[in-house]
Amino acid sequence: MSETTNQTNQKSQTNQKSHQTNQVPDGGPRKTSSSALTELGHRVFGGYAELLRMPHTARYSIGGVIACMPFPMIGMTITISVQHYYGNYSLAGMLTAIQAIALAISTPLLGKLTDKFGQRQVSIPTIIVWIIAAIALTTSITNRAPEWVLYCLTPLLAAIPPWGAMSRARWTRLLKGDRERTDRALSLCGVLDECMWVVGNPLASTLAVISGLLAFSFTGVCVIIGALMFLTELTTEPPSQSDLARAEGITRKEYRAREAAKAQALKEQTAVEETRRRLEREGVTDPEAISREVARTVDEVRSGKVKKASIWGPGLVAVCVTWFGLGAFQSAAGISIIAFATESNMKQYTGFVFACFSISSLCGAIVYGAKNWVIPLWKRFYFCLAVVNIGIGSFMFARHLWVIMIIYLLIGVCQAPTWINGNQLMLHLVPPSRLTEGMAWMGAMNSIGASAGSAIAGQFIDRMGSHGGFLVVTALAMGSLAIALIGFRQIKSSTEQPTLTEVAV
Repeated sequence: MSETTNQTNQKSQTNQKSHQTNQVPDGGPRKTSSSALTELGHRVFGGYAELLRMPHTARYSIGGVIACMPFPMIGMTITISVQHYYGNYSLAGMLTAIQAIALAISTPLLGKLTDKFGQRQVSIPTIIVWIIAAIALTTSITNRAPEWVLYCLTPLLAAIPPWGAMSRARWTRLLKGDRERTDRALSLCGVLDECMWVVGNPLASTLAVISGLLAFSFTGVCVIIGALMFLTELTTEPPSQSDLARAEGITRKEYRAREAAKAQALKEQTAVEETRRRLEREGVTDPEAISREVARTVDEVRSGKVKKASIWGPGLVAVCVTWFGLGAFQSAAGISIIAFATESNMKQYTGFVFACFSISSLCGAIVYGAKNWVIPLWKRFYFCLAVVNIGIGSFMFARHLWVIMIIYLLIGVCQAPTWINGNQLMLHLVPPSRLTEGMAWMGAMNSIGASAGSAIAGQFIDRMGSHGGFLVVTALAMGSLAIALIGFRQIKSSTEQPTLTEVAV
């Protein structure tokens, strides 16, 4: 019995020595570093993983990103292919501008139709039109068809379903009432979008240099695969306005009017509560004075009501105008960088430069979405916007393509957060059944700005070379920032409004 006890004590002492040995200075930090990295990884990626583990969410999220491949690839493919076969930057800039204008017109329309009739009902015929148009345009470019043929076919490439807006609408519906996870889901959408740009930009430049037909063919395959993944996932598809109205036994027009009335009532309630808090801080206790002030506040809110249940208000107008400027200088920067790389005999690296911007933006999106921010939304919005605008505006001082790449790497961390902030602003500006339409308008204004920027930059590049293009970029970037500052009051006040997506429908 005593021998057994002695053996037990010896084993205990041995274990203690072994434990003490594991605590040596060399071993301790390794264990601490490993656990710290694990904790950091969980903190950054844990929230995203939790969202993607929800049933069916990974399928439509990834499918939507794959189907969005035309966005990073079409503009660059048209620019490189047209410049190769026609030797004309003005024509390339005009075609990309036409495609962007057509996209700006079609995207809100498709978003509105999607909210009305459903995602599958609108997306399937739209995809068919895009595939036919892509085949026709590719054949025309490679055979050097007359320019008027290209002008006629290019607008049809805007037949792209609003995959990003539809995916965000699904997330908003699934996570309704959960602000923290909704914000993280919007950040996840930004992360996946940046993954698309990271892959799409270098692929577009590489494939388009080899063959425009190859680039368009790859894009078409992505559209078909992504659409099948997205549209065959039926359990997460939000009900359309027609479905909701049919369930209530009313017309779609009556449903939209009732929803607008609910949103208006919520705004009035919030304004009244804010007025009461303000009067309490000022020490006003007279019931009659409080009643008069509350009545005045309600009258002010009602007097600003937009007729016909329109989603347009000062906040949405300010955001859309800001997105117009954002698209203008970024598109001008893209075509100017291609011209600069061509002059430097480095055209094959343009996709890599754009991919660096997307990789940096991807990292920014991952970190930005992993944190629960206490800084007000409007401050985050303007900080990220200023970094992107000022950074891209400095391209005119670059003397080498790699300098532009380094600037892209530095400022790219604020690119995706800028879009994420814009998406979060939409939650304050539009009701849930019109979220796709609201986000589509934001993307449309960005496309209109991109069309203007590429067209203007193309003209200056043909006359003054890439330096003329970068002059346009700087002017547009500074002008865009000035426009955003002009709308400061509207954007700031919109972030102080309740999120209309939380209105019970």
